[in-house]
Amino acid sequence: MELIWFAFFAVLLAGYFALEGFDLGVGLLLPVLGRTPERRDRMVAGMAPFVLANEVWLVAVAGVLFGVYPALEGEVFAGLYPLVVTMLLAWVLRDAGLWFRRRLDGAGWRRFWDLMITLGSFGLSFGWGLALYAMATGFSSSLLHPPGLLLGALVTALFAVHGRTFLAWRLPGFLGAPCPGRTLALSALAAATPVLIVLGGSAGYLLGNSAPPETLNVLSIMALPFAPFMLGAQVWVWRTFRPSKSADQLPSFF
Repeated sequence: MELIWFAFFAVLLAGYFALEGFDLGVGLLLPVLGRTPERRDRMVAGMAPFVLANEVWLVAVAGVLFGVYPALEGEVFAGLYPLVVTMLLAWVLRDAGLWFRRRLDGAGWRRFWDLMITLGSFGLSFGWGLALYAMATGFSSSLLHPPGLLLGALVTALFAVHGRTFLAWRLPGFLGAPCPGRTLALSALAAATPVLIVLGGSAGYLLGNSAPPETLNVLSIMALPFAPFMLGAQVWVWRTFRPSKSADQLPSFF
């Protein structure tokens, strides 16, 4: 049962990086590819239908982390408290920017919230790299060591590339030649690669800190039956909002 839950946790975390990674990447690229308000509107509108569905994966990751690995809860909140708080604030800023940028007219209003989207996306992307480094070192090393900073920069760069690939797929012509779906799939795999490497190296540590078998059995009955519904909802979102569905006509956040 420990192996099943470890595999489930790995799929959820890698899936979050593969999916939410392009949302964060688009946010990172707003100042680079969105040189005009119209281009920024198209970029946000392109990713808008996917954001909430992708964030469900993060909720599932958190639930599994603290349900299956309760011994890590104290380590995460004690050793990573500043990072966790910073990432939560970045998450709030990014989502606030998405929801508020069109609440009022005015170039200054939209520029401010577009900046919040970019800063929040950077905070989450870089923060995830630091969190992976903490997991790889057993939550025993300073996050500001050069390897941790390099991993944060790597995750941020991978998300930016993934975001650009997503825009080329979602908005044909926005960045030149359209991007085929298989290229987006490869980009998603690249974005999730740091998770797979770190979890592979941390497998023994995580398995050794699993909840008792009784707890895992209860969690299996309560949680695993809902996994197909989450996957089905994700498939529905991607089928409904594929490029052929006139992405440019879809509104941004209201």
